[in-house]
Amino acid sequence: MNKAITDGVVFMPPAFAAGNLGLFSRGDGTPGSATYNNLPTAAFVPADADFAGCLEIQKTDSTQKLRYMGQTPIYPGCYLKITVRIKAMAGSLANVRIAGWPGDDNGNQVGGVTTTGPSTALTTYGEVVEATAIVGTGVRGGVDMAWGPTATYGHFGIDLTGASGGVFRIDDIVIEDLTEAFLRDMINVVDVRDYGAIGNGSTDDTAAFVAADADANGRKIFVPAGTFRLNSSVEITNRIEFEGKLSMPTDAILSLTKDFELPTYIDAFGGDEEMALKKAIQSLMNNSDHESLDLGGRRISINGPIDVQAAVPNRTTYAQRRVLRNGQLRAEENSAWNSETVTSTATYSANNGWKLTNVANIANIKPGSLVQGAGVGREIYVRSVDVSAQEVQLSQPLSDAVGTQNYTFTRFKYILDFSGFDRLNVFEIEGVEFQCSERASGVMLAPLGTINVIRNCVFNRPLDRGITSPGDGCQGLLIDHCQFISHEGGTWAQSRQSVAINTNANDVKIRNCRASQFRHFAVISGAHTIISGNHFFQGDSNPSGVRTAGIIIALRACNCQITGNYIDNCFIEWTNEREPEPDFSGGFGFAGLSITNNVMLSSEVASWFTSIVVKPYGTGHYINGMNVSGNTFRCVNAGIDRVERVDTSFANLNLANMKNVYFTGNTYHNVTSGAENPLLVTHSQNSHAQVWQVDTDNRLPFGGRALEVESLVVRSRPRDANGVSKYHNPYAVAQQGGNLDKVHVTWPEPMLGDVTLRVRMDK
Repeated sequence: MNKAITDGVVFMPPAFAAGNLGLFSRGDGTPGSATYNNLPTAAFVPADADFAGCLEIQKTDSTQKLRYMGQTPIYPGCYLKITVRIKAMAGSLANVRIAGWPGDDNGNQVGGVTTTGPSTALTTYGEVVEATAIVGTGVRGGVDMAWGPTATYGHFGIDLTGASGGVFRIDDIVIEDLTEAFLRDMINVVDVRDYGAIGNGSTDDTAAFVAADADANGRKIFVPAGTFRLNSSVEITNRIEFEGKLSMPTDAILSLTKDFELPTYIDAFGGDEEMALKKAIQSLMNNSDHESLDLGGRRISINGPIDVQAAVPNRTTYAQRRVLRNGQLRAEENSAWNSETVTSTATYSANNGWKLTNVANIANIKPGSLVQGAGVGREIYVRSVDVSAQEVQLSQPLSDAVGTQNYTFTRFKYILDFSGFDRLNVFEIEGVEFQCSERASGVMLAPLGTINVIRNCVFNRPLDRGITSPGDGCQGLLIDHCQFISHEGGTWAQSRQSVAINTNANDVKIRNCRASQFRHFAVISGAHTIISGNHFFQGDSNPSGVRTAGIIIALRACNCQITGNYIDNCFIEWTNEREPEPDFSGGFGFAGLSITNNVMLSSEVASWFTSIVVKPYGTGHYINGMNVSGNTFRCVNAGIDRVERVDTSFANLNLANMKNVYFTGNTYHNVTSGAENPLLVTHSQNSHAQVWQVDTDNRLPFGGRALEVESLVVRSRPRDANGVSKYHNPYAVAQQGGNLDKVHVTWPEPMLGDVTLRVRMDK
């Protein structure tokens, strides 16, 4: 680039000539300063053997100045070389240097910059000495006078220093554009140093970056070696290349709108991948130019939990769709991943079921901590902490913990932790592998939020948890096509501790995921959940081993659909463990669970293993709406008694009040008593009796009672004691026998024959 050629800019002062010495100042060159015109100690020499026309002056001041009074323009990225040839003629010898006066747009002198070049001594009379210096806006190697982006013009010439009295002849001042010597790419690169960037790690270079971006006009911005401090937010709208690195305060945002991808941010922060990720996410949530951040397929080393809200300190809520995609986040060995555990006494009341009060040691309890203690259900977390009130807000009520007792609060550490936000909506994570390495957990959601999405992700060997919801940030959560790989594969099922997913709010969808050998695949505490197309397996090599729940539905009226899953060596458990007073006192009861078209496989299990467990935590509960149909139940290398049961650890179901229970169209392999409701029962009476006792053979679901008989069909010729056919109209009496699971078919007289009944264990 050469401005004189490309833009016709005139840098050269006019040559010395008779009559024009008024253009050359004895001061700084500013308007009104004294000139060499008609000065007795100065004259134009038209014919010198070395210089042709030149200016001859006698040095009379301690610093004798010569400046061209015209304004020589200074442009960002443009570097000028000033050259003056001089020789001593008589008298005292002196020193010579290039000098200049920097001016800004308002005609004021720019302070704090270097205004003189290197000094050269004149040692011999008649010897031509050349003084040179380079001036420009940027601090570059070889630049003698770096004037920064404020300077827009200069008055240039020389200074003579040293003893006075000598006579000197000075050739014309030559000013040339030397920019091409400082450009790597003369066409396509803008160097931030040309706009005043220093790169010493402490000087604020924000203005230089802003000016370079404003002037780039489509050219690439180049950041050379050095550490460039940006104290304020900067938006770069052109492409940028980093050889050096940036340093920024936490609240300053770096938006690279033309290179918005993590590899560029990694370059920007000198290879510090963790800092780069934080700054890129900060920009993602503060810029409307991009809806997604591409990690570029990079493996990013993370040395401690990333508090996403702390990385975006100007946001406590966010509700615009943003996507983080395409990379691997790897937890590196570091003590920052260690869980924090606090034990404290607290009081719980059923009338204030979402809080613990009078909490001791509360200042040390972290939001997002897992709560454990007597009467505390599974996967209950600290939603918030009020230190002044000594209160802890819980993600769910406790089941049977009224009174004061000790609680343990354990804060797991997550690679991405969103719990610092008050609310986070429509944030998506796509195609990211969380390489937890048995050191970290995966993702903690915000305490409040809707329609967040996690899809096509891998949670590899999380130490404690895969995805955790400490509140209602899982409202409408979509988890699709994810894989959860446990580090506890070699541990017996009952000894495992890690959990893949928990949710608290409604309308969650978990679809087409795969999970291996966690303690639980999903703990669900909200209604209207759809769990479909997943494969989760939790077996071990222990003969007749204990199995744990794959899915826990911790809500009575759940309205939940579990369909099309491969449920391998684990079971579905339905509880009311979120009720502070767990005895039934009203409502629908256990209502709205549909389990359809699943493959349910078990192997190496005890005969009492079941694939479906209902566990009431109090008395009086009943099922009011349950559909189990189209499933395939199979046990290999063993056999099981049945596929469903009631866990009576706390109480049994009220079997007399069961409603709308459907077990139909299921397939049973190696299951002794396959449950059906309504149950089709065939009975052959081979001896004459007036009352036929029809057994349901323990095939009514949950050991239910024969509450209703929908139909009774006589299937063969009914005969009396004499073998004579009698076409009486028999009737059925339900709830007979010690377990009330038999039906009596009553005739007017002793008969024998065959009947088919359709029996229900519900109303």
